Amino acid sequence: MRPLLTLASPRSIAVAIRMRAIRVVTTSAPAATVLVRLLVGGVFVSEGMQKFLFPDALGVGRFIKIGIPAPMVMAPFVGVVEILCGLLFIVGLLTRLAAIPLIIDMLVPIASTKIAILMKSGFWAMAHEARTDYTMLLGSIFLLLVGAGPLSVDARLVGADKGDDA
Repeated sequence: MRPLLTLASPRSIAVAIRMRAIRVVTTSAPAATVLVRLLVGGVFVSEGMQKFLFPDALGVGRFIKIGIPAPMVMAPFVGVVEILCGLLFIVGLLTRLAAIPLIIDMLVPIASTKIAILMKSGFWAMAHEARTDYTMLLGSIFLLLVGAGPLSVDARLVGADKGDDA
């Protein structure tokens, strides 16, 4: 009779965690992916910093204007997320994980401002206003799907890991 509950050994748990972590940083993307990382990461870092440099126009004041709850907390939080995850994109470290909060970050302005523009002013006005949001959203989704590419810290981590096993 087989036991109903089998406990895994600490070694097998560690191996499973390591294998999952390797999957997160593994990439088969082309070297040109670095261009997408630099573009998307650079814009996120810039936008995050501007939330602190120009709080009335782009930080807390903007969050109040568009009706984001708890703007005094959310604007700095979003700014820090954009800066940190943007830097992770630029160096190619934990790229897939960094993409997740940035995708959410881009869905909020699309839902909170661009749909209203679409309803009020039509498709072309919305398309003009949303061009950067959609570019950043699709760039982040791309990096989530393909990873950082070979010119990244992620690729070095996987390469170092392969070297350890040899």
